[in-house]
Amino acid sequence: MIEKIRKRSGEIVKFDSAKIREAIRKAALAVGSEDINDETLDMITAHIISAIPTKKIPNVEQIQDLVEENLIKSGYTKTAKAYILYRAEHAKIRQTETDLMDIYKELTFASAEDADIKRENANIDADTAMGTMLKYGSEGAKYFVDNYILPKDIASAHLNGEIHIHDKDFYMLTETCCQINLLDLFKDGFSTGHGYLREPNSIESYSALACIAIQANQNEMHGGQSVPNFDYCMAPGVAKTFKKKYFIALARYFSYVFDLSLEEGTSIVDRIKNGIKSEVVMLNMDNVGVELVEFLKDLYTIDEINKAHINATQTAFAETERATYQSMEAFVHNLNTMNSRAGAQVPFSSINYGTDTSPEARMVIKNLLLATDSGLGNGETPIFPVQIFKVKDGINYKEET
Repeated sequence: MIEKIRKRSGEIVKFDSAKIREAIRKAALAVGSEDINDETLDMITAHIISAIPTKKIPNVEQIQDLVEENLIKSGYTKTAKAYILYRAEHAKIRQTETDLMDIYKELTFASAEDADIKRENANIDADTAMGTMLKYGSEGAKYFVDNYILPKDIASAHLNGEIHIHDKDFYMLTETCCQINLLDLFKDGFSTGHGYLREPNSIESYSALACIAIQANQNEMHGGQSVPNFDYCMAPGVAKTFKKKYFIALARYFSYVFDLSLEEGTSIVDRIKNGIKSEVVMLNMDNVGVELVEFLKDLYTIDEINKAHINATQTAFAETERATYQSMEAFVHNLNTMNSRAGAQVPFSSINYGTDTSPEARMVIKNLLLATDSGLGNGETPIFPVQIFKVKDGINYKEET
């Protein structure tokens, strides 16, 4: 007479034949087409119990094997199949629990230095609480995708290294890597989902909002965030800053040289803004100077006007250069320190540049490279943004261009 049984955990418990009978009954109900009455259930259960070895305590797997064999011998093949599938499904659940617990133990107790699983992304600090929590979710999601979402041959090919499914943890949740057109995004401003940001009007604001756009998008999806035309996107911010700096410098020059109050100098400049038609941009300052002379010739001499224009232009160039460097420095520092995805990551960011030949764009990229070369706080090489230099025939592809 069987009195004890060994569970999968190794624990020895009291044997209960009623559990065998109930498992067979449920399998038969799942099939529906094979009606097993109470008498037959009792008979099959008795056959199984009589076949259990008595020399040592049996384990659960041995008894389940006997259930399958006796159902098939008795002609209940569909019920046996249902029982086999039920058994396989529960084995899968148990294995899932075991596998995940092993993964979670490694994530919890191993350092990133010792565990490959905690070092798969350069922009996640998996030793932090939020980094570990992010990896809990990530590894659980990957296991779910492998075992419940992907076709078995595809999951197997990935696990065997025959193919690679990137960011598998987000497989069925969202789209992947995104290119962000900041020109469209900045026009009239944009919403981050938590607040609305108006259109930027300086290179400092362009730089800051570029970081915010990348960060906000990274919080909503997986993969990397790229600005494919960074030089074109930042150039308008330089242009706006240069124009602003020029008129401020012109007002200060008039106030200082002609002994006016700042309010009086600013008033003259306001009239100039409304009076001249030439666009105040870096490549057009000669035309601006000509029109400025024409506009002010009744108030000052041509020499005085030219000196004011030259001084304001030089000041605007110098101050815009400084503002652009500080903006690019902030851009680099922000993308290596600002948080995304539950506070455990910095955005995985990349930028492309190299084909905008305007002086504003060149000023941006020159200062971006200088800021990158200066490094982070202690001179560390910035990981982000990944920088891609684009080449184009007629612009920079051949040496002579």
